[in-house]
Amino acid sequence: MDAEVIDLDLNADGSLQTPDDDFSQAGWYTGRAAPGEQGPAVVVGHVDNKTGPAVFYRLRELVAGDEVEITRDDGSSVVYIVTYSEQVGKDAFPTEKVYGGTLVPELRLVTCGGEFDRRSGHYVDNIVTYAKIRGA
Repeated sequence: MDAEVIDLDLNADGSLQTPDDDFSQAGWYTGRAAPGEQGPAVVVGHVDNKTGPAVFYRLRELVAGDEVEITRDDGSSVVYIVTYSEQVGKDAFPTEKVYGGTLVPELRLVTCGGEFDRRSGHYVDNIVTYAKIRGA
């Protein structure tokens, strides 16, 4: 995938904003590490919308050893190596595991997954992919 990454912050209720204006965009949570800095850089994107696949539709296909490259604003790139992915219930989201501090630059990619609840209009799970900076 190749996507524009926009800055995201928290909503008033403390939940992470999502890139709702353009489903082809991903969003970086500015309250955590920037890509390449010590700690987890958290990038989120939608899996789909009413018209079809969105930016992170194929996120669930990433496996250990796959590379994820992020180009920073200054034009330099950071390469991460996927370590694993997991599907977790939104009601049991691993907040500390995703947002907690790390000793090396890491990456978390987050999207929706699992069953789609038509009553709420949302997926019941999240897919979280974890990666470490290449060479760490």
